[in-house]
Amino acid sequence: MRILLVGAGGVGAAFASIAARRTFFEQVVIADYDESRAQRAAAADGRFTSAYVDASDAQSVTALVREHAITHVLNAVDPRFVMPIFNGAFAGGADYLDMAMSLSKPHPSQPHSRPGVKLGDEQFELADQWEQAGRLALVGMGVEPGLSDVFARYAADHLFSDIDELGTRDGSNLTVDGYDFAPSFSIWTTIEECLNPPVIYERDTGWYTTEPFSEPEVFDFPRASGRSSACTSSTRKCC
Repeated sequence: MRILLVGAGGVGAAFASIAARRTFFEQVVIADYDESRAQRAAAADGRFTSAYVDASDAQSVTALVREHAITHVLNAVDPRFVMPIFNGAFAGGADYLDMAMSLSKPHPSQPHSRPGVKLGDEQFELADQWEQAGRLALVGMGVEPGLSDVFARYAADHLFSDIDELGTRDGSNLTVDGYDFAPSFSIWTTIEECLNPPVIYERDTGWYTTEPFSEPEVFDFPRASGRSSACTSSTRKCC
C-alpha cells in the first residue's frame, strides 16, 4: 500500500505520528501547499516523503498519484477541497478516503423548508463511475458520521439483539491554553454546521430543513453512565 496524504495540518500530522507506529503500508507521501509543513511531518519516519500539492487542482493530485505509484489517497484538508482531491484520486487510479464530504448548498429559494445540495451529493453522483472502475471511495469517515457509523454497525451486529434507535451526540471540554475558543478542525466547517439550515430525514416526509437552532432536543443520559442529566442540541442534522 502506497498512500498519498493530502494535508499536513493538525489532522494530517496526527495521522503521520500514528502511521509511524504501523507496518501495513510501504510508503506515505505527505503533501501540502506549504511543503515545509509536509517536510516536518515526514521527518517522523523513514518511509515518509514530502511533496508540494495544490489541493484545489485535481491535476496536481493526479500527477502525484502517478509519480509515486500511489494506491490510496487520504484527504486530510478543509472540505472545500474535497472534490478536486476526490476527482484527482480517481483520475490517477487510486482508491480514496476522506473525513469530510463534498459541501452542501442551501435551497436557493426555500432554504428553511427544502434541502438544496446535501453533504456528499456531488460524490454520491459519481458512485457508479467508481464502482465500474472497480475502485473504492470511503467518504465522510471522520468522527461522525464515519466512525460513529462503524461503532453503530458493530453494536448492531455483535452487542444487541434489537435496537430501536441510534443517536450520535458529541461534546467536549477540550481547552487550549491561552485561547477562549480553539476548534480542533476547520473553523469554516464549524461556522457552516452552526449556520446552515439543519437537514432532517423522516420516514414519512423524506428530506426537509428548518431554521438553524429551531428545534432543540432534550434527552436524558443513561443511568449506566453514572449520572442522569440533560443536554440541548442546537441543531438536528442527518448526514
